[in-house]
Amino acid sequence: MDIVNLAIEVPRSALSVLRREPADFAREMQLTAAVKWYEMQLVSQAKAAEIAGLSRAEFLYSLQRFGVTPFQYEADDIIEEANGD
Repeated sequence: MDIVNLAIEVPRSALSVLRREPADFAREMQLTAAVKWYEMQLVSQAKAAEIAGLSRAEFLYSLQRFGVTPFQYEADDIIEEANGD
């Protein structure tokens, strides 16, 4: 896997508010971004798990922590698919 390192600036106060060390804060940001992009249907579960640095099973477990459903179908999509539209 080809890795790119990114540097971002974060106020030190953000670390203390969340009670995180820099490495933990970075991992949490990475997971949070992956979950949000998945929730917005911008990436698949597999890609979001890869972004988060987790297995797919671990990512699915993390979705529960964020209150995000693992299903990307809306009720209308399911009804439309069931009706063969």
